[in-house]
Amino acid sequence: MGDFMVLRPNQRIKLDDTDDKLFYELPRFVTHVDDRFIQQLTDLYRQRLQPNTRILDMMSSWVSHLPEEIQFSHVEGHGLNQEELARNPRLSNYFVQNLNENPKLPLKDQDFDAVLNCVSVQYLQYPEAIFTEIHRILKPGGVAIFSFSNRMFSQKAIQAWRDSSEMGRVQLVKSYFQVVPGFTPPEVIKNQSTAPNFLQWLGAGGGDPFYAVIAHRN
Repeated sequence: MGDFMVLRPNQRIKLDDTDDKLFYELPRFVTHVDDRFIQQLTDLYRQRLQPNTRILDMMSSWVSHLPEEIQFSHVEGHGLNQEELARNPRLSNYFVQNLNENPKLPLKDQDFDAVLNCVSVQYLQYPEAIFTEIHRILKPGGVAIFSFSNRMFSQKAIQAWRDSSEMGRVQLVKSYFQVVPGFTPPEVIKNQSTAPNFLQWLGAGGGDPFYAVIAHRN
């Protein structure tokens, strides 16, 4: 890994360094972003995911944001709260694992067509190891889609994320892909506000910003 480090040790620090499992012990049956963010994410999945493929929904919860009308052959869920994952109707199977303690995924090489991560990348303390694992489990040509906004549990986000601007965070996620040999150059999708266009024209702003960084396994 030596040469592949993006973050310095101090950038991996969290304000709350107690075991993440304690923080996520109680289920949170809430959505962490607004409806328009979710709509954009579902539309993106609709464009980029193929029916009857194998999906890993990483750092998931009780909702997966997958398009209702698309059937997948397998959706593997991962997260830190078993009750949330058990409530997720799209998951074929799930496992609970703290990736900051153990980044090694219990999944076979080249077994997934897509890896998805929604509003959780900011909590990864060893993203280089995780993105290496994502590359390992993706089939050649498989896609990884990381989406995020400006919301977070700040006590659990790593310092590099807390210290960055929104565009700095986009660069950070791009660098996680770039540091692993064998990903295509990452593509960025951004919409500074998810408010409807007419509100943006009025200068009313509002709405969670939507960002996605996407790359494929070569």
